[in-house]
Amino acid sequence: MNKKQVLEALGKLREVNEKRKFSQTVDLVINLRGIDIKKPEQKVDLFIKLPYSKGKDNKICALVDHELYEQANKYFSKVVLREDFIKYENKKVQKKFVREFDFFLAQANIMTNVATTFGRTLGPLGKMPNPKSDCIVPPTANLEVISQKLKTMVHAQTKNDAAIRAPVGNEGMTDEEISENILNIYNSVVNALAQDEANIANVSIKFSMSKPVRITDKGPEVHTHVKEKKISKYKERKSTSKKGKEVDKNKK
Repeated sequence: MNKKQVLEALGKLREVNEKRKFSQTVDLVINLRGIDIKKPEQKVDLFIKLPYSKGKDNKICALVDHELYEQANKYFSKVVLREDFIKYENKKVQKKFVREFDFFLAQANIMTNVATTFGRTLGPLGKMPNPKSDCIVPPTANLEVISQKLKTMVHAQTKNDAAIRAPVGNEGMTDEEISENILNIYNSVVNALAQDEANIANVSIKFSMSKPVRITDKGPEVHTHVKEKKISKYKERKSTSKKGKEVDKNKK
């Protein structure tokens, strides 16, 4: 996949898109093949810093102790001290809280407390502080540098299926900026796969409320999803039975 193909697909996406009253997000979907996500070694789990913003900066929450509290307040959306973790022990409160943020940063020497209090929610959502994203830091860390890195980072991972979905911008950005973000993620994913591009089934982009446009070497393809109505077996039997009775009546 090259930049020309991406730019052509972005042009087609804008062409088929219906203008909304808000700035829609641009989403990238990379469908994979030939991998088994049930095997940990075949899963994709990457933290990628984008060259451009996704349209808005990530919201970061810092889980720290007193050593980093003052500094963290300067650079992050929310800061929670270790002694205040107890406020989030309720499952419903914790889930609502965790969903507000894109990334969580934790002070290394209190990671046990973070895992004990928030692990049951952060883990399944893929938001547990991770050293690969520089989100586990010592008490002496320079948080300004880390905050700049995290602002445009995406977590590209396979979750429930062999596909990677990631926001890459919004419709207010230029196609040049969005294409750079797309290629940055695509190339990072390809490099992480055992068979490189052979493990890529297809790549699509879409706005929040638009039809997806597939990026191909033959040019962009607009895809429409037609959902078939599923008829339950009970309704199907009832319908068949009804038709049978009508046939019997006609015979009489």
